[in-house]
Amino acid sequence: MAASPSIPRPLVRANQWTIVLSVAAFWITGIHHLLLIPLLAGLGGVLFNFNPVMRLAKLFLKKPMNSYIPEDRSDQRFNQILAVFFLAGGYISYSFGWTIAAYTFTIMVVTAASVAIMGFCVGCFIRFQWKQWQYRRTKTSKSFS
Repeated sequence: MAASPSIPRPLVRANQWTIVLSVAAFWITGIHHLLLIPLLAGLGGVLFNFNPVMRLAKLFLKKPMNSYIPEDRSDQRFNQILAVFFLAGGYISYSFGWTIAAYTFTIMVVTAASVAIMGFCVGCFIRFQWKQWQYRRTKTSKSFS
């Protein structure tokens, strides 16, 4: 059985820290364009499989890629889609002057990224629950056939 495609943990952490630091810089300065840093990097990863933050971080890896703790690529893609959604929500909200919505979106994404840095992946948990629900639904529909 082939191993699931993975991403080395330091690259995932670099992406998470970019989200946290960019959102924090936005909160401190009020410059909402800072949200474009992780937003555009995330969009690049989701749409084109090219995340410039991870590519830059890859230059600083000292060991071979396969020697780092692997993170599941499909989980990370799901997480990146969620991050892009919340970052875009924050950026668009702030652009329209909807400050409460902007902070709500950015608080959610920075909380998820911070918790992930500490070791618990909220997006992975959500994705796992979604897959479990899909599985149970298919088992139930087959039993009625």
